[in-house]
Order: sequence, then C-alpha cells, then structure tokens
Amino acid sequence: MENLIFLAHVVLLMVLSPIISRLFRIPTPVVEILLGSFAVWIGLLHVDNDVFRSLAKIGFFYLMFLAGLEIDIQRFLHYRDRFLKKAILYFICLYSISIILYIVFGLSPVYIVAIPIVSLGMIMALINQHGRSHKWLELSLIIGVIGELISIGALVIFDGAITHGLGWYFFKSILILIAVLFSSYFLYRLLKIIFWWYPNLKRIIMPNNDTMHQSLRFSMALFFVLIATMQWLEIDMVLGAFIAGIFISNFFAHKKELPHQLSMFGFGFLVPLFFIFVGTTLDLNLVFTTHILTHALWIVIAMVGARMASSFAAYYSYLGLRSTILFSLGDSMPLTFLVAIATIAVKNGAIGNEEYASFIVAALMEGIVIMTLIQFLMFIFNRFDKKNEEKL
Repeated sequence: MENLIFLAHVVLLMVLSPIISRLFRIPTPVVEILLGSFAVWIGLLHVDNDVFRSLAKIGFFYLMFLAGLEIDIQRFLHYRDRFLKKAILYFICLYSISIILYIVFGLSPVYIVAIPIVSLGMIMALINQHGRSHKWLELSLIIGVIGELISIGALVIFDGAITHGLGWYFFKSILILIAVLFSSYFLYRLLKIIFWWYPNLKRIIMPNNDTMHQSLRFSMALFFVLIATMQWLEIDMVLGAFIAGIFISNFFAHKKELPHQLSMFGFGFLVPLFFIFVGTTLDLNLVFTTHILTHALWIVIAMVGARMASSFAAYYSYLGLRSTILFSLGDSMPLTFLVAIATIAVKNGAIGNEEYASFIVAALMEGIVIMTLIQFLMFIFNRFDKKNEEKL
C-alpha cells in the first residue's frame, strides 16, 4: 500500500510536468527533474523507495532502447565517409583536452573519463521535442551513437579498473565487452541473410494486421531479454537496451507505426519516471553550498569548453557558427553517465563525498541550464531568421 501511495505521488508529478512545460516554455525533462527535487525537499517523496528506483532504471534503459530505434544502419553507413574522420578528430580532441586538464590541474583520474563522457539520454529528449530536421541534431544523434559506445566501453573499463584493479576480472570484462560487440555484428549479418532468404519471416514475427499487438510484445521481449543477458554477462545493461532498439528499427522497417507506438509509451510513462528520479537524487539544501556550487560550475565549464573546442575543430566547416554552438551544448548533457561515474568513484574511494556531490550537481546543472539555454538560443536564432526574411 505504501508503494502505491508513493507511485501515485510520482504519477501526479508526471501529469503536472507537461502542463508546467507548456506554461513556462521549459523542456519537459527539465521540469521533471525540478519537480523531483522539489517533491523531496517538501517531503512529498523520499529517495529510498526500491520500487521507484527499479522503475526509474527501467525508464533509463527504455530511453536507450528508443535511442537504438533512431539508428538506421544503412543511413549510418551512408554517412560514414563524410563523418567518420571528423568523428575521430572530435573524440581525439575531447579526450586529449581531458588528459591535459588532468595533468595541468592535478585532478583525480576520474576526470579523464568524466569530462569526455557522452550519453544519448538528453539528446533523445531534444530529438523528441524538435525532430531531426535540424542539421546539428542529426549530427548529434550520429556522434551520440559513437560516443555512447565509447562511453559504455569507458564505463566498463573504469568500473573494472577501480573496483577490481588491473587484474584478471578487469581483463575479463574487456574481453566480454569486445565479444558482445563482435557477436552483435555477426548476428546482424546472419539475420540479414536469413530475412533475405525468408522475407515473410519478418511478417510472421511482426504481422501487418497486428490485432493481437504481437509487435509490441516481441519488442518488449527483446528489450528485457537483451538487458537480462547483459546483466548475466556482468557488463553495462544499457548496451542490451541499445542493441535491442537497433535490431528492431533495422529488421522490421515495414512496421512504420511501431517506433511511434514505442516512443509514446516510453515518453508517456517510463522515461518521465527516470527524469523525476534523477531530480530526487539532488538535495536542494546542498545546491546552496558555495563550495559545492563552485566546484560543480568548474566541472560544467570544463565539459562544455572541451566540447566547444572539439566541435569547432571538427565540425565548424560543416555546421557553421550557430549550429556548432548548439551541437556543442547538445553534447554537453551526459546526465546519467556522469552520475554513474560519480557513484562508482565514491563507492570505491576515488573521490570524496563533497566531490561526489559536485558531480551530481554538475550533471543536473547541465541537464537543466544547458537544456534551457538551447531552447533560448533556438528561439533567438529563429526570431532573427524571421526578421531577416521579412526584410527581404
């Protein structure tokens, strides 16, 4: 009964968030994070509810599943020659800057992984709100996919190294990750051959006249099976959700309404649970501590500055000034992965409690301030363009 009352409070916040979002023209994920923080502060919610924590984790996995649904491998291969070299340059610049900052300021090794970390979560929230018609958002998705894979690899390596040291368990985790990626590639090639020989098999799995909602059931089954597989292999479960989305979008393209149905369910229920939960991890009393705020601000400046420099080095010639700035900001919100790195680091004594709090506040500042700044800049740029059109 207590869990049901708790979830009723959470659902109330979910209902209020789009209303507040429209009223104040603030992105919905930002409102959900703020409502979560405020609800804890006034005592409406508490942070130690295991059911809510588990549902929020599923919400995050589902967000990564939706990110996988956005990946068209054929289109990605089409863009490969145009973007691959620049993507390599972008990530070399990003990691080089983080290493330089680590050496110059004598930081913890945690910062080498934390500063260049990339997550598709907030990028997906932007795409859900604005679509992919903007060139910088299309590029954000492509770079986000590459960055997500690099970040998952970095998280596995970081977790293994800091938890178990550079011993056998660490190298086993790396080998399993490589094996999973290669297995996914070969399975993709094999399924392409099977579906080429037996094209009707796709319609048996996901029929066109789907009165029994078989497509949704199969999608959910694949989602949970691959997450469970990654958990059994003891690597990041995000990878399983991401791969599930890629497989569905690339093998069942005939179900054109399916991504929309899955997205409506995700952004209507599971994903808001995740964003509200992230808000509950922030102690509003802690935010007003000068030391924590200052440290968090420096982390944000380092992450945004590194991305701004890397973006101008790699993509200014392709995007131009405005879109390069928006792309840099859009890539500067690795909210969930930054929280994950901070959690792993503090658990193993790599950083102290105050530094951990700074990372959490920095992650939320990026999710709230940068998301709002992107909205504001897009509004200003669109207004400026309309005025120029009227003059012409």
